[in-house]
Amino acid sequence: MKKYQRIALASLSILAATTLVACGTSKSSKEGSSDKILHMYQKGDKPDNYEELMAQANKIIEKETGYKLEISYIGWGDYDKKMNVIISSGEDYDIAFAQDYATNASKGAFADLTDLAPKYAKTAYESLNPSYIEGNKINGKLYAFPVNANIYAQQVITFNKQYLDKYNLSINDVNSFASAQKVLEEFHEKEPNIAALAVGQGYKTPGNVDYVLGNGLPFAVDVTGDGKKIQNVYDISSYVENLKLMHEYYTKGLIPADAATSSTAYDLNSNNWFARIETQGPYDYGDTILTQAAGQELVSKPLTESLITTDQARVANFVVSNTSKHKKEAVQVLGLINSNEKLLNTLVYGIEGKQWEKTGDKKIKTLKSYSEGVTHMPAWNTGNNALLYTTDAVTDEMIAKRDESIKNASVSPLLGFTFDQSKVKSEISNLSNVMSQYLDQLNTGSVDPTETLPKLKDDLKKAGFDKVQKEMQAQYDDYLKSKESN
Repeated sequence: MKKYQRIALASLSILAATTLVACGTSKSSKEGSSDKILHMYQKGDKPDNYEELMAQANKIIEKETGYKLEISYIGWGDYDKKMNVIISSGEDYDIAFAQDYATNASKGAFADLTDLAPKYAKTAYESLNPSYIEGNKINGKLYAFPVNANIYAQQVITFNKQYLDKYNLSINDVNSFASAQKVLEEFHEKEPNIAALAVGQGYKTPGNVDYVLGNGLPFAVDVTGDGKKIQNVYDISSYVENLKLMHEYYTKGLIPADAATSSTAYDLNSNNWFARIETQGPYDYGDTILTQAAGQELVSKPLTESLITTDQARVANFVVSNTSKHKKEAVQVLGLINSNEKLLNTLVYGIEGKQWEKTGDKKIKTLKSYSEGVTHMPAWNTGNNALLYTTDAVTDEMIAKRDESIKNASVSPLLGFTFDQSKVKSEISNLSNVMSQYLDQLNTGSVDPTETLPKLKDDLKKAGFDKVQKEMQAQYDDYLKSKESN
């Protein structure tokens, strides 16, 4: 995950502004799972002040639960691989940031929290948006305790305000992907050597669709319809129109010529771009977090609906290992982190008086040492963002708007649906290989979709698309029926 993406998921200021350096574990898992010590695996960077931070945290944790918490950090780039080894080996640990949640839950790697969470983490559990529960059920059972944060996501087009001001460009009429064309062309005339739309390798074209297996595979539903049919996303007319627009932007020079193969960094704080596609959620408070991450003013306009999806519900899940001898206590600790205001703010901001200080009941200001090294934990994968204190940059009006936007967000019909791939594993592998040949070219506008899509669809058909779609639709129909009967 890119640095700016982690920040955009955080709830305040520069909560996740940490480096992507792998950290080792502090103690062996065996010792961590000993009596009165719970061992957690966490994804990310070990705070430089870890001992001091956890000493403060454990004062609260031990008082409330009788246990202490020990956290072993595994770096961003290493976490998935190392956790897979830990899980497959049957290692004894208590809590972990979820890796490959649905697959490992189905294999029995994680404890069933369906009854444990509401019993031993009652306050935190009841504060969760119900979509978190629905989105994390596997075969009707809950195996994760999710972090309450950006329950919905919305794709936006973000503009570098310095250029809007410099050339007196207006974005008042931008309310869709197509309507952005005029201002992109106006900027390109002024600055032909700066990316009008910052696009590179890995970019995905926005659209009002939700994917069954992620946007690297073509199975999707049109969320503006009834959502009952799983389609090839390249058969959804609104999405195809956006691909055509991307190609038009490309031919007009609004997108870098080498976009399909480029790894050029269009950093938020740089001036080598005019517009870019971003994803925002309610705890981004509009452009507040993005602007703070960039260190320069950014302005965004929505491109898609605010959508609650399974992927969003599973952004930051914590699981209890089925190997744990302290499942009840592990759930209690997760509940405490997600309900105890003092504990959570200590973990996310650092030590009061050193990294931050209060300016009001729920207001704080960060101190110089807050941004010196890694002195705290990121909000997005620590605990309930609704409990976090805010800086003056986040007003009461913003908080009220945040809560209202969550109420008004659309719910994907795919929410909670998990596709069992066991019958079509080889076909999915073949389809992934096909998509890898087309994705970057299509999404960056480098090829004409009118000519390319028929070739892609033919290759997908040969790779087994119809078989997978048929199996997927059958499972999805059963899922929808089960929802209707509940």
